[in-house]
Amino acid sequence: MKFKNFVKKNKSFCFFAVLALLIILAAVFAPLITGGVDPAASVLKDALQRPGGAHLFGTDKLGRDIFTRVIYGARTSLVAAFSVVLIIFVLGTALGVLSGYFGGWVDTVIMRIADMMVSFPDMVFAMAIAGILGASIRNAVIAVALVSWTKYARLARSLVLKIRNRDYVAAAVVTGSKTPYILMRYMVPNVIPTLIITAATDIGGMMLELAGLSFLGFGAKAPTPEWGLMLNEGRPFIQSAPWLMIYPGAAIFVVVVVFNLLGDALRDVLDVRDE
Repeated sequence: MKFKNFVKKNKSFCFFAVLALLIILAAVFAPLITGGVDPAASVLKDALQRPGGAHLFGTDKLGRDIFTRVIYGARTSLVAAFSVVLIIFVLGTALGVLSGYFGGWVDTVIMRIADMMVSFPDMVFAMAIAGILGASIRNAVIAVALVSWTKYARLARSLVLKIRNRDYVAAAVVTGSKTPYILMRYMVPNVIPTLIITAATDIGGMMLELAGLSFLGFGAKAPTPEWGLMLNEGRPFIQSAPWLMIYPGAAIFVVVVVFNLLGDALRDVLDVRDE
């Protein structure tokens, strides 16, 4: 009964949650969906075949099945995007909470580092870091994470500053509660809901940044099935074989929209308001 009431009250959230779950399941069960076809398998005699028949989305210049590569690309793109969001969520939250609670030189050091990071355009800075580390999906994740944690740190810090001087925190200090207990009992629980919403809405954005790095040659390397890399590989054939870019581009569009709208719906469910 409670579940039915929740669904009725939060129809938008449930709808986009189901869509997001279907996308994740498609990535997990990619071998079943594609019939066990190897996404890196090349059949040169089938190169640049139009969509239809044995190849639902057509084939690329090496005769690889685009449908298979798009489905497997969901694995690469989702794992990378979730990894980035998890890293910046944990790192940004931890640094923001410490900065807001302790203040003083701790706050100064962390916030000056954050100021330095945001003084450069995110994508340019990420390209520079990925270029230094070398092109790979792992290094792209590291690069995007290094330039994206500052938002979480600033948000966590501002939320901690609101409650640091509350009476119940002062009472905990007076009664001898240790700093780790105060942080975990009072500070972290107050910042988590807002940061979870931010993380949910950032999944799509992180996916776009990672796809952008791969498209520019700073992310995934061939023959990895990754949507940004697939767009780059299809670019020379945009007129003769547009399906090489249409299907991975559509996949990026659909997944980013679903997760962005899911984050907006989650905000309504949690109903986080400033006090």
